[in-house]
Amino acid sequence: MKTGLLQTVVTCHSSVIRRERTSRGYANTIHAAYRQLDQPKIRISQRAFSSTPFLCNWLAPKRGHSDKNRTGKPRVRTGGSTKGTTVEWGDYGIRLRDHHRRIPAKQLEIAANAIRGRLRGQRYRLYTRVCANIGVYTKGNEVRMGKGKGTFDHWAARIAVSRILFELKGDLHEQVVRDAFRLAGNKLPGLYEFVRKGDPPVMGITKMEAGTTLQEMHRPRIKLPMDSTAQRIPATTPP
Repeated sequence: MKTGLLQTVVTCHSSVIRRERTSRGYANTIHAAYRQLDQPKIRISQRAFSSTPFLCNWLAPKRGHSDKNRTGKPRVRTGGSTKGTTVEWGDYGIRLRDHHRRIPAKQLEIAANAIRGRLRGQRYRLYTRVCANIGVYTKGNEVRMGKGKGTFDHWAARIAVSRILFELKGDLHEQVVRDAFRLAGNKLPGLYEFVRKGDPPVMGITKMEAGTTLQEMHRPRIKLPMDSTAQRIPATTPP
């Protein structure tokens, strides 16, 4: 067969050898395919045992950006849930305290690097409690309305109010940890506070401390008598 012609299709053990163009004909391609079929195939169905934790990429999801995410807003838990507002794994943490935000993955990475840079040379472990799994799509300037949402730009994380972002555990002094979290908070948008392990949880923006229970939070506010409220109202006209 002349060089450059399409080769025949060979089917062997449910493996199809597609037509290829080679300079030496199709015989070499067929022999190479049979040699690959003779080699045993090893399929690993599960991970091998290891005491080292599997580190996932918390700055980008594995699924990619096939589906376009909406801007959305994080849910403010007012039904009694305090999930994500307390330190679980470490000894200290940093918590968002002003309002919900959508923080890009680049800023989260810069904040984590600021903590690592401050604690360089010390024994510690950094825990991340958030992950950037929301795609942000942008369009160019002075673009007319319509014609789609735009192209993918970066990953971001929706962080609700009173949510823990990072935790630290190790043989560290509290003032050193405070300074590290201060540097991280300066790299992130919003206001943050320092929390310790054992601090009371937060429901919405209310801290569940001083014996406050969920039943008391669900009760209506106590109505003050008219006399006490009228005294606090400033007079508009002289008496």
